Amino acid sequence: MIEMVIDARKKDLGGFEVGRILPFHARRMVGPFVFLDQMGPAEFAPGADSVNVRPHPHIGLSTLTYLFEGEIMHRDNLGFTQAIRPGEVNWMTAGKGIVHSERTDPLKKTQGGPMHGMQAWIALPDEAEETDPAFFHHGEPDLPAYENGGLFARLVAGEAYGAAASVKTSSPLFYVHWEMEPGVRSAPPPGKGAGGMSERAVFVARGSIEIGDRVLHAGQMAVLEAHAEPTIRALEKASVMLLGGEPVGPRIIWWNFVSSSQARIDQAKADWKAGRMTLPSEDSLEFIPLPEEPAVASKPEPTHPV
Repeated sequence: MIEMVIDARKKDLGGFEVGRILPFHARRMVGPFVFLDQMGPAEFAPGADSVNVRPHPHIGLSTLTYLFEGEIMHRDNLGFTQAIRPGEVNWMTAGKGIVHSERTDPLKKTQGGPMHGMQAWIALPDEAEETDPAFFHHGEPDLPAYENGGLFARLVAGEAYGAAASVKTSSPLFYVHWEMEPGVRSAPPPGKGAGGMSERAVFVARGSIEIGDRVLHAGQMAVLEAHAEPTIRALEKASVMLLGGEPVGPRIIWWNFVSSSQARIDQAKADWKAGRMTLPSEDSLEFIPLPEEPAVASKPEPTHPV
């Protein structure tokens, strides 16, 4: 039932650790999901930096930020400033180009506290890669939820289980959050053979679960076989993210840029280096410079989670 298991690789982002799940050398994407990071879990002392990502650019994708704990302040060059809290969604479509930052609010920084969440990048289909950039915030009422028998489920984006989230997506996908009590059983959205999505995966953010005879612990993602219809059982209290969708075609990832075209990636590099992409008006005093090109051509992974 499981095609492969991917272990999150730890990345230190200057005092804040993330677990990088996608892209993986043997599995670059799951449906349109081209990038997946787990932020934390972490507990920050009062005055300590938690999330402090300076302005940086994106093209060719949508970013989806979702938190279990904590708060992040988003600012972009479209003029949006928006805090995101647990159970909410920040959905940013980069399209032909956007610049944003994600920081800890100064008041929250003085208080300290927990931080735990997920950052996903969703590749845009060919016809939408150069769409106009946009930003949307969605509160809990926009995200269908269900609770019964020790299972809490929230549809974060897309369509699943006969429900649809209000988040406007560009291709078929689903993204679901489960909170499971020990012993609870449930099933992921159906696979290709049952009229569902072609590609699916299950990520364990906290706790441990069992899929068939395979045990998955926190920080592991199982990519499911296309026709598998497994039952998932919580071995202890667990937080689980289910994701998948239809492929949009191969994508090149370089730093924060995603595209079906190397020429478009090269243009984005030149635009950022030359200062042709404006900074957020409320966060314009610093930015992340373009990384140095390696001496030998390669395809480096993104260097930070947003």
